[in-house]
Amino acid sequence: MIIRINGQEEKIQDVLTLWHLVEQSGYCADKIVIEYNQRIIAKEEWRKVNLADHDNIEIVSFVAGG
Repeated sequence: MIIRINGQEEKIQDVLTLWHLVEQSGYCADKIVIEYNQRIIAKEEWRKVNLADHDNIEIVSFVAGG
């Protein structure tokens, strides 16, 4: 299956949920927001959203700085 993450096409073997994607990518779940196919998904819903071929995912992380 091919999905687009932050503008880059990625080939993944297994059907995953958004939660699995976050875990495997090493993101800190408390510091990111996920847009899934142009819709912001609440963190509580990540385990329920199954990825599908040609999905578009944007992961935005919050960083502190000045």
